[in-house]
Amino acid sequence: MQIELRFFASVREQLGTSQEQVVVPEAVRTVGDVRRWLAQRGPVWGETLAEGRALRMAVDHQIVPADTTVHDGCEVAFFPPVTGG
Repeated sequence: MQIELRFFASVREQLGTSQEQVVVPEAVRTVGDVRRWLAQRGPVWGETLAEGRALRMAVDHQIVPADTTVHDGCEVAFFPPVTGG
């Protein structure tokens, strides 16, 4: 399955990339699986996408929980929580 990855704000800055297309392993079925799979790429990826770190995730422009299923051709985005006042 091929998916489009998008990274925004501090996530983009830490990873040094804003987007890429990847083919994910068959075992990767949810947005949480994508996050864990990407975290294995190396120390910077692991720190940036760590399970305990507050991150928002979206599939096809909709904010979703980690157990949301991903599908071929979808866009998966990672970004920090938005704050303001």
